[in-house]
Amino acid sequence: MGRILLIIAAVVAALVLLGPLVGFALTLLKWGLIIGAVAAGVMFVSKWAQKKSAERT
Repeated sequence: MGRILLIIAAVVAALVLLGPLVGFALTLLKWGLIIGAVAAGVMFVSKWAQKKSAERT
């Protein structure tokens, strides 16, 4: 009985410790996607502006 309770306590402790780590990893992923989307947008607008300026000349 004691061994089962110890295993249950270890699983609960692991889940409690794992929660913030998973949250941190998802936060990093979210910010990486946001920064990537902004960079892709800037690159698209830059190429579009260069194409428009080349058409004028």
